[in-house]
Amino acid sequence: MDVTIDISMYPNREDFITPIDGFITRINQFDDLTVTTFPTSTVVQGEYQYAMQCVQDCIAACYEEFNMAVYVAKIIPGYRAL
Repeated sequence: MDVTIDISMYPNREDFITPIDGFITRINQFDDLTVTTFPTSTVVQGEYQYAMQCVQDCIAACYEEFNMAVYVAKIIPGYRAL
């Protein structure tokens, strides 16, 4: 089953661009995902289990490197939006 994940990251710091760029760089390193970045969110598409695990791994890595951030995600199972 495919999934579309529309995710936005809101770092809890003045320099908010660096953590957002870090997340986008990380999520683009995974094979078998389609990643499209927009000004307010990033859309990740792929096989459900794989895409969810990739997003989870990126959030964990960003937390380790950049500390606190709030993530808002819309998850649409069974659908490729773009």
